[in-house]
Amino acid sequence: MTELGNRLREEREAKGLSLDDLQSMTKIQKRYLVGIEEGNYGMMPGKFYVRAFIKQYAEAIGLEPEEIFEQYKSDIPSVHNDELPTQLSRVKTRNTLSPRTSKAMDILPKALAVVFLVGAAVLAWVLISKSVENNTKENTEENQSETVKYQEKKNSPLTKKEEEEKEKAEENTTTEEEKQEEVVEQPKQEITMVSSKGRDSIFELKNTNVFKVKLVSKGNTWVNIKNGKGFSFFQGTLKANESKEVDMTNEVAAEMVIGNSIDTEIYINEQKLEYVIPPTEQVRQDITVQFTKAE
Repeated sequence: MTELGNRLREEREAKGLSLDDLQSMTKIQKRYLVGIEEGNYGMMPGKFYVRAFIKQYAEAIGLEPEEIFEQYKSDIPSVHNDELPTQLSRVKTRNTLSPRTSKAMDILPKALAVVFLVGAAVLAWVLISKSVENNTKENTEENQSETVKYQEKKNSPLTKKEEEEKEKAEENTTTEEEKQEEVVEQPKQEITMVSSKGRDSIFELKNTNVFKVKLVSKGNTWVNIKNGKGFSFFQGTLKANESKEVDMTNEVAAEMVIGNSIDTEIYINEQKLEYVIPPTEQVRQDITVQFTKAE
């Protein structure tokens, strides 16, 4: 049994809680709770779940998880990026479908294929028609423009040098307009909420190659900024009007512990992140932002 296991078991027993009570409170299977107290982490699904279960165990018996992780870090396995669990959605298999539903599912792909082919044919016809119309319009406008230029040149008292300068200026104007048309607006970064439970909220950052976290304090607040491996880039108290910015571009996730969410603002690449849970309802909040770089 590890020192961490002894500490957790003693605190549980001091509060008069059995393993069955703890299982009901945390929804963690009793055998995993026993494994935590005995230091037998090999029976668990993975290192990520070891840390997650220890965190829930500590919170349930009134201990601060951050202090537990720091004090017993030699007893707790670290988590690498390739060990993070992937969220999978459950879908019904063909074996669970009724015969009528199964038959409908067999017909559905064929129907979708027909709809796709018809839609593709209509789209191709529209594009071809529009292309022909645009070409005709462009040719007409070009002929009209050439005619006007010829008339202007014929009737204009400009010298040969002035005519050359005028034509050069028109070519430069056309080139600038073409450059402006070629500019393509880059997609803006997107921050979406993935899940929220209790004081934990998870967000996802996409459409950007930059990941900077900035915390701004309106009053005294204790904060901790970590990466997905649990390494802390900054932890401490921010006084009123103080801020802290950390570049997390090379990380896959940022985990923030906000001790006083009422007086703390979070900015991701200068975009303010709104709390999913109102700070007036949950003062201490744990915010995780998962980062997916743009391709």
